Amino acid sequence: MNDPLDALSLETIRHCRDALGDAIVRTPVLQWQGDACRALTDEGTEIWLKLELFQRTGTFKARGALNSVRQLSTEARRAGITAVSAGNHAVAAAFAARQMGVSAKVVMIKTANAARVERARSYGAEIVLADDGPTAFRMVEEIRQAEGRAMVHPFEGPHVAQGTGTLGLEFCEQVEGLDAVVIAIGGGGLCGGAAAAIKQIAPHCQVFGVEPEGADSMRRSFEAGAPVTLPSVNTIADSLAPPMALPFSYAACRRYVDDIVTVTDAQIRGGMLALFEDLKLAVEPAGGAATAGLLGPLRERLKGKTVGIVICGSIIDADSFANHLRLARQ
Repeated sequence: MNDPLDALSLETIRHCRDALGDAIVRTPVLQWQGDACRALTDEGTEIWLKLELFQRTGTFKARGALNSVRQLSTEARRAGITAVSAGNHAVAAAFAARQMGVSAKVVMIKTANAARVERARSYGAEIVLADDGPTAFRMVEEIRQAEGRAMVHPFEGPHVAQGTGTLGLEFCEQVEGLDAVVIAIGGGGLCGGAAAAIKQIAPHCQVFGVEPEGADSMRRSFEAGAPVTLPSVNTIADSLAPPMALPFSYAACRRYVDDIVTVTDAQIRGGMLALFEDLKLAVEPAGGAATAGLLGPLRERLKGKTVGIVICGSIIDADSFANHLRLARQ
């Protein structure tokens, strides 16, 4: 019986990167050497940032969404796609649909950040608002069945992970000698895919996942030995808050991720503040989570090492961002 994770071979990920071509940005890396960084990390720790906030749509999700739509048959493309999201995946799905010339009808939760709703609309998607998460998933299933649209999942499946694997591939090509890479986990599509590429290129390199304390479905899945569903989630990092882990992403993370740590909302805001003070990067909470992991629970474990951090996204409005920084300074 074939191993499902064979879909994440290094050869497959490299083929995916070639196929995505110029539609996906080879995002830059930057060595972090600012005052805030020096004050919060130990001497000798070398930090490299993979600036995925400069990806098309503003987050890494464009990689997996575009690869997923690219895989659809001609017939499926005629019917269009649908997706469900609190924000970032909706934007990425809309972008991917426009890139491939197909229609998109996306369900978003009505509490989603207004900047994300408008960004998704700007790519031409029809937006349907749902009262809450469970309602949104019911609505997207109704759309899929009634209109025959293909569901583009926000984090689960080989096509998503192949797309995010291209990020890990790039990072290893751009920075030699990484001892560890720190990556935020929501559903695990980013961390599982990127870790698959990193571990196959540099087996010695440790990969750490970082989850919000109030949305730690993957950490609990590791403890349980199988994907689990949380009774509720509570975090400012809504992009990292799916209430469950699912089989493929869990399997990829279980094989390729060395450990998972959790961070508080206050630590996430601290990561956002440090990135802004040193580098003037305006990241969303999910984009500050991996930094929070290094500055908090991983600081001692990664002391004196060469560490990569994936800065995964920046879709946030100015008022919300300013409020997070205000709270971080209190």
